[in-house]
Amino acid sequence: MTASIVLDSESSTVEKRKMQQNIFNSIRSMKIMDACKGTQVHALKPSAAAAADRSSVSAADKQLHTSLDHSKSPIGRTRPVSTTAPRHDAVSETLLPCGLPASELLEPSIEPSLKPLDFVETLARVHRRAECCAALEKSEVYLEQCAVLRGLPDPKLFRRGLREARRHAADVHAKVVLASWLRYERREDELVGSNSMDCCGRNLECPKASLVPGYDHESVFDRCTCFLREIVSDCVVRNQECEQECSTSSEYVDGSGDRDAEDDDVFFCIGDSEISCRRYSMAALSRPFETMLCGGFLECRREKINFSMNCVSVEAMMAVEVFSRTKRLSQFPPNVILEMLSFANKFCCEEMKHACDTHLASLVLDMDDAVLLIEYGLEETAYLLVAACMQVFLRELPGSLERWSVMKMFCCPEGRDRLALVGHVSFVLYYFLSQVAMEEEMRSDMTVMLLERLGECAVEGWQKQLAYHQLGVVMFERKEYKDAQRWFESAVEAGHIYSLVGVARAKYKLGHMSSAYKMINSLIENYKPVGWMYQERSLYCTGKEKMVDLLSATELDPTLSFPYKYNAVSLLEENKIGAAISEIDKIIGFKVSPDCLELRAWLLIAMKDYEGALRDVRAILTLDPNYMVFYGNMHGGHLVELLRPVAQQWSQADCWMQLYDRWSSVDDIGSLAVVHKMLENDPGKSILRFRQSLLLLR
Repeated sequence: MTASIVLDSESSTVEKRKMQQNIFNSIRSMKIMDACKGTQVHALKPSAAAAADRSSVSAADKQLHTSLDHSKSPIGRTRPVSTTAPRHDAVSETLLPCGLPASELLEPSIEPSLKPLDFVETLARVHRRAECCAALEKSEVYLEQCAVLRGLPDPKLFRRGLREARRHAADVHAKVVLASWLRYERREDELVGSNSMDCCGRNLECPKASLVPGYDHESVFDRCTCFLREIVSDCVVRNQECEQECSTSSEYVDGSGDRDAEDDDVFFCIGDSEISCRRYSMAALSRPFETMLCGGFLECRREKINFSMNCVSVEAMMAVEVFSRTKRLSQFPPNVILEMLSFANKFCCEEMKHACDTHLASLVLDMDDAVLLIEYGLEETAYLLVAACMQVFLRELPGSLERWSVMKMFCCPEGRDRLALVGHVSFVLYYFLSQVAMEEEMRSDMTVMLLERLGECAVEGWQKQLAYHQLGVVMFERKEYKDAQRWFESAVEAGHIYSLVGVARAKYKLGHMSSAYKMINSLIENYKPVGWMYQERSLYCTGKEKMVDLLSATELDPTLSFPYKYNAVSLLEENKIGAAISEIDKIIGFKVSPDCLELRAWLLIAMKDYEGALRDVRAILTLDPNYMVFYGNMHGGHLVELLRPVAQQWSQADCWMQLYDRWSSVDDIGSLAVVHKMLENDPGKSILRFRQSLLLLR
């Protein structure tokens, strides 16, 4: 009986365990946590709508997932021949069109900025110069500081140097260029609905404040008063129009008015028209008029002077007469003021020329105005008018360079000469333009021409180093290695030691490997070793020597990404994908860059972790929307489209949950990827843009 009781109890216990196991299995099958992530609360029993959603997956996606499932089988297992095998090959070729990365194809890029051997000493020297130099020289010294800071990974330091250069700028040209550059660095051209001539609220970048000459470094950070000036100006103009509505209009129409006719003692005859003028008012316009009307010429004794042969219209001459008495231009149309500007140039009327120049500059509001008026400004050497037109072009970068007339003016030697005649050619101008062109397309002919103009404007030693080095980098990217070597050697002669890297790299490409090795080896022997020196020498070594140099480079400069990338690819070639990902994670942990993220995405695709690869590619596109993956053969956006069907699909609610999870765990790369996906669904969501900006700043 005891045995039967024991058996009964054991059987009941087994039955209870089976019941509990069934309950647990049924709970797991409900996927309650997954249901909570959806956009609505699901019933515990799968509904017909959910079943319909599952059945709505396309046949192509099913085949794609099937082929991926087949690819996960062990290598040694024999698989039956089926129709899915070719599709697996197609998937692999689609996701990895260039195959896996190869270590022999890896090489670090040549940095296009100034790279001194000792950053600290160089920055200290520039800082001492900024403290000791005259006030009007500070802007150029801070520009040199910008060129040095450009090579550091933190762009905020470069922008801070730009602000100081703008703060101490004295002439209109430098103010226009530096204010436009500051605006460009904020990438405001990418904001939808943003006008290039909008004021940011401070004098530092205000387009109107940039056209005011003079040195005033204390007020550049003040709130901009352009809106207030517009209100005051409108009130003044309205009052003047009310007071002089009759007199001014009548003067412009027939040259008469309320003035005393007895004061008009000279008439300028143009065709059949006679414009009555005051002799001494006209004589005050310029020395030629003074000599003609009050000197020893015949005209000083004549009451009527024939002006028909001077190519001036009756309307313009009447406007000149009004200006000679009132010194105002607001009542005249732009075409008349343009003719007055030409008249002022011809007869050396400096005051009238400045007034016309200032007034026309205030009329330049958009690209069409600038394209139309720039030719008049260049022809008549109108400094402010050309500055106003250039300001529009610079604040519309990079789009303005797509216009043939603008590109021709900036890139061609003839255009540069025309700008130089007006006083609008400088190193800072072409430094800005060349940086924009290099960011857009480094290999383009336009980039080469702008850098050539930059070299022509270079005067100081650091300017020549920068211009020649960047020309070498661009020629190297264009695979024009002989020209690249020549420009790099010019930069070395100007004092830029880092350009020896470019010389050695160009020689290596031309087949002189031993010469390249000796050059970098002598560099290490003659100067204090720096991390990038050993990194460069590793390119010309093999085996153990290469690994020793890479280790030395990492010890001297842990921020160099190439040693980590090379080690990761070497581990991949040994079929150690997990170790390769761990290696590249070391650099990504403290230095996020598109190239390292690309390599990790590449490795994750090889590991068939498509969700992780999609995360990294989305983060890359946030950092650089035009990034090309797989040795520049595929746009990152296209890879996203290829990865999307094989990765988990999230609803907007899923994205919010993922975003908060990653934000709380300080997973910036994952957060950027989630925000990138959410912005695809809702591009106008300002709160997402705000979160994205916070992540990018962090």
